Amino acid sequence: MKPWLVLLLACLPLCTMADSFPVTVRSCDRAVTFTQPPQRAVSHDVNLTGMLLALGLRERMVGYSGISGWKSLDPALREALHGLPELAPRYPSVENLLDVDADLLFAGWSYGMQVGGPLTPQRLAPFGIPVYELSESCSRIMPWHPASLEDLYTDLGNLGRIFGVSARADTLIAALRQRVARVSAAMASVQTRPRVFLYDSGEDRPTTSGSLGMPQALIDSAGGRNVMADVQASWTEVSWESVVERDPQVIVIVDYGPTSWQQKRDYLLQHPALGAVTAIRERRFVVLSYLQVTPSVENAAAIETLARALQPQQFAGAQP
Repeated sequence: MKPWLVLLLACLPLCTMADSFPVTVRSCDRAVTFTQPPQRAVSHDVNLTGMLLALGLRERMVGYSGISGWKSLDPALREALHGLPELAPRYPSVENLLDVDADLLFAGWSYGMQVGGPLTPQRLAPFGIPVYELSESCSRIMPWHPASLEDLYTDLGNLGRIFGVSARADTLIAALRQRVARVSAAMASVQTRPRVFLYDSGEDRPTTSGSLGMPQALIDSAGGRNVMADVQASWTEVSWESVVERDPQVIVIVDYGPTSWQQKRDYLLQHPALGAVTAIRERRFVVLSYLQVTPSVENAAAIETLARALQPQQFAGAQP
């Protein structure tokens, strides 16, 4: 069982709906007010869905979307979602939400919503369906700061307030902070930070993450240096030439979708332009799941895994 599920089960007897309503939270550039906790919520994508589950909100959900079309569920999430319908394998429609009488959509820009697309907070407002936006995604529609774990904690805290389960959210946030703090302590004496390139997908042009995507915060916390930190974007495409110029020492491969991580690794190893790249020559790869590299309750696990790969000397003699 996932650690966050164990944490939640331990917390449940102590977690009460003590929050008072109405509550107002900040969602990107909007203030959103809830007069009562949602009872018919819909989430988009595996990472956002996982947040609601980690907060014990399964019974307040009427569906989710955007998973089977691209991603897969690990056994724990599959079990937790058993019996809950996937409203759309990729992008949901207004009709999908109206059909289940949704009273909240938890999504993000490029996480189910597109600028000018059919599903936005403004287009859902006439139907009385409020939207809470994933904080990392706000960079798609407004000036935003480099990615930070504080955005994850803010989202979990805001969801706790929205659903009236702040005690659960506080417990979960504290546990995640503690795990990250242990890694930070191990990284305190690090002198050299390896250059890291995150490879999501793509052949003609690779998809990666710049300074505004969660991998920036993960790599920083794990004792590495994102070679695309100068790219002021979140998830974006770059050129292979820019990868070669930055000469990453480690490549993080994102494992999801129909192309396996082994196939992605083999493609990189065989790419004619990458032969001189240090990570390719030394075959230094780290595999992380989509759930781990996007804002989620698995970010602490991603930092732990990545730190041990980037700075193994800091963990010599430690228990795995």
